[in-house]
Amino acid sequence: MKTLDRPPGPRSAVFGLDLFRDMQRDYLAVVERLHTEYGDIVYSRVGHEHVYDVFHPEMAREMLVDKGRSFIRWERGMEVFGAVHGQSVLVTEGATWQRQRRMLQAGFGQKRMAGYAGLMVAAADRALSCLPAQTSFELDFSHCMNQLTMEVILQTLFSRSDPDASVRAESAVRTLSLVGMRELFWPMNFPDWMPHKAAKRQAKQVLHTLIASQIEIRRRMMDAERSTMADLLAMLLAARDEGGDGAGEREDAPGHQGEANRLSDQEIHDQCMTIFLAGHETSSTALVWWAGLMAAHSDAAQRAAAEVDACLGNRLPTYEDLQQLPYLVQTLRESLRLFPPAPALLTRRAIESTTLGAWTIPKGAMVRVTPWIIHRDERWFDEPTAFRPDRFESNSGSLQARGQFMPFGLGPRVCIGQLFAMTEMTLIAAMLLQRFELVSASMGRPRLDVLLRPEGGMRLGLRRRVEP
Repeated sequence: MKTLDRPPGPRSAVFGLDLFRDMQRDYLAVVERLHTEYGDIVYSRVGHEHVYDVFHPEMAREMLVDKGRSFIRWERGMEVFGAVHGQSVLVTEGATWQRQRRMLQAGFGQKRMAGYAGLMVAAADRALSCLPAQTSFELDFSHCMNQLTMEVILQTLFSRSDPDASVRAESAVRTLSLVGMRELFWPMNFPDWMPHKAAKRQAKQVLHTLIASQIEIRRRMMDAERSTMADLLAMLLAARDEGGDGAGEREDAPGHQGEANRLSDQEIHDQCMTIFLAGHETSSTALVWWAGLMAAHSDAAQRAAAEVDACLGNRLPTYEDLQQLPYLVQTLRESLRLFPPAPALLTRRAIESTTLGAWTIPKGAMVRVTPWIIHRDERWFDEPTAFRPDRFESNSGSLQARGQFMPFGLGPRVCIGQLFAMTEMTLIAAMLLQRFELVSASMGRPRLDVLLRPEGGMRLGLRRRVEP
């Protein structure tokens, strides 16, 4: 029974500005300390904000699922993301978000995934074929995965392969991530024309130009009736809103109302930006952590490679093969548990007074959920810092349902592209294990720059299993 009006938490003589400063330096270290010292729900005052950190899966699920209508996403975060992503499904709220989510949902479902998988495999095969021909070598694996997943997203989004565009886009994406993390701790957005925003301005221009040019090329092909693409851009251009009745993308569906229920030109551009950024960065980062863990656990790597060999031999994988690679998927899930690409920043604003557990959350309060903490809690996972893929042998669905495992979020705002991401990562991981032994890894400590990356990247030692 609670005896306090608020949960326990740190006290500060300077309105929490010391806590704010520490979070700027190392966000994850601060929330780890809060959980250790104060428990499963922690109150703190940071400037004018009343902040509640939630570290228990039941309360996280209560907020994100059961009482999701009592919260909206943190406005400052959406300002920062919106400045790059525009008004995409990542950023919008209310009826606009519901309409966009409804229109995009079918495009990220099972029926579409086999087609996307073929594009993913073709792009990954080209990228892996460009690796050094030596029997053994070491490379900057972070850069390698950035380039590979950039090729994959260009192919799956635009049916395009362009190494020069990949290099420019990779640099732009990295710049926007670093700038975005800093801006989350600023009280407001400064105009992009200001001198100190030059790097962000240039990075945005690179991506906007790339996306706009691809949309224009596709529209010209459609006007000439020469487009037979089955990629994500084709899905966006064909998407229709039929009021959630499942008609999805059929132009001849009952109730079709013409242009009014299509995505606007700006919406298509903004959805492309989000798919491009999220589809590239999260998969790249997840694969880096996975490869590092597999290099450090040769028994798991050998078992996964044997499974891949038995299923595929020397042929390229297909979407249908993924059902035959359960252990490989377990290694990826365990990597996502230990090093989720989005380990924090599931932040919400209470739009009405409500409760979480035994505590009242007042209207206007900020509530944060940190999967990094929940994923590494010994109450939910035995030996929580150990790499044990077998823990996902049969219970990954129930773990996700209870809120103990949430690498893609939870509730109505769960990542719409999680099936796409798992498909991409599993295919690429299988192709890596077909070709290489992952011999050694050298990486920096985890650092949060919107996504969780090894500080300074990762160098990976590889030994060829087959001739290039």
